[in-house]
Amino acid sequence: MTHPEERLAELGLSVPEVAAPVAAYVPALRSGSHVYTSGQLPMRDGALMLSGKVGGEVSQEEAVACAQQCGLNAIAAVKAEIGDLAAVKRVVKVVCFVASTSDFTAQPQVANGVSELLGEVFGDAGRHARSAVGVSVLPLDAPVEVELVVEV
Repeated sequence: MTHPEERLAELGLSVPEVAAPVAAYVPALRSGSHVYTSGQLPMRDGALMLSGKVGGEVSQEEAVACAQQCGLNAIAAVKAEIGDLAAVKRVVKVVCFVASTSDFTAQPQVANGVSELLGEVFGDAGRHARSAVGVSVLPLDAPVEVELVVEV
């Protein structure tokens, strides 16, 4: 089985540096055989990719890219906690929050940005339960926030 980081490289992606928390929390925490990530924003190179509401200032396509970046940041937080992504046995749960206008209803399609990434990186172990939730606002006016639970 190909190592998750090799799969990322095949996609032209890599594990980024762990995004610095924007408040008083840690990026990820292990409890028993599970790692829980804090909500990850679409930070790239220390800056928010986009801000605003999906269906307003942010297009659905841009939001999908933000969800993918949130997923990469969550993967980075997991790796920092466990050392090697090959230790991930299964992605258990994904929660994707989408700051959206009141008439935007495609939150599940936005969440596919992270879900499809996890499937590509972890194969069958990347299949997961998921919630895609529309919210009025997220920290820093981010359009998307993602958290993961993985079994190791």
